[in-house]
Amino acid sequence: MPMPMTEPTDDRDLVITRHIDVTPNALFRCWTEPALLQQWFVPKPWTIATAEVDLRVGGSNLIVMKSPEGEEMPNRGVYLDIVQDRKIVFTDAYIHAWTPSEKPFMTGIITFEPEDGGTCYTARVRHWTKTDRDAHEQMGFHEGWNQCADQLAALAATL
Repeated sequence: MPMPMTEPTDDRDLVITRHIDVTPNALFRCWTEPALLQQWFVPKPWTIATAEVDLRVGGSNLIVMKSPEGEEMPNRGVYLDIVQDRKIVFTDAYIHAWTPSEKPFMTGIITFEPEDGGTCYTARVRHWTKTDRDAHEQMGFHEGWNQCADQLAALAATL
């Protein structure tokens, strides 16, 4: 499998790449097992109220983020590609069973490449428009996704 790209390939991408000192399997499990996903997927003090995962191409997911004030933000999506311990591709363009969403925003491409006894972890987010990409960046993409990567690394180290 080719090495993941670590730079945006066009003006609609946002990317973080990190070396994490755990196996690709541990990271993949944290991304795909609901009980683990709930422990790291949003920057603290936010939490995950619900995590549902139908881990198969065409399977849907539901992640309900909960703010410290108790506001819930449901996020639905569908898996487009899954390679055990190496890659997960999902999108919010569909919400379940190939039902289109009201407003597609992004596709996530998450890769886990073995590297120096650990994993090169890359989270690439492709947006439908440059405006969506800019809005995501302004929402704190780099800070939030890096904080989540720290939380992911800490949890995966315990597996």
